[in-house]
Amino acid sequence: MEAIVRSKHTGMTIYVDVDRTLCTFKHVNGRKTAIPNRDVIARVNKLYDDGNTIVIYTARGRTNGKGYKELTERQLEEWGVLYHSIDYDKPLWDLLIDDKVINVYHWMQGMELPDVNMETPNASQEL
Repeated sequence: MEAIVRSKHTGMTIYVDVDRTLCTFKHVNGRKTAIPNRDVIARVNKLYDDGNTIVIYTARGRTNGKGYKELTERQLEEWGVLYHSIDYDKPLWDLLIDDKVINVYHWMQGMELPDVNMETPNASQEL
């Protein structure tokens, strides 16, 4: 992964997943025929244009050992996705619990991005 130089970007650093975020599938193993999610791509591109650092974050190929790097980069170019770098080392989790996360479905329904500078209570504190 390329190093991100924060001094060139005044906004947030935002990681964006590929599968079931930037694209959808007609069948389970349909990466080669993935369908771009144009609405999500447009919103990601706006975040890029607004000065945020966009890192594409994917686990493609981690479970089956297949190399999807060339396919992924070609698809991102064909779909017109604007980004600064790609991280292929997304962990293989079932669920992510974090204080700085937004589900793509909620985001597309109008949920605002979280204010990452706002202090949040510790998990042990009452919400």
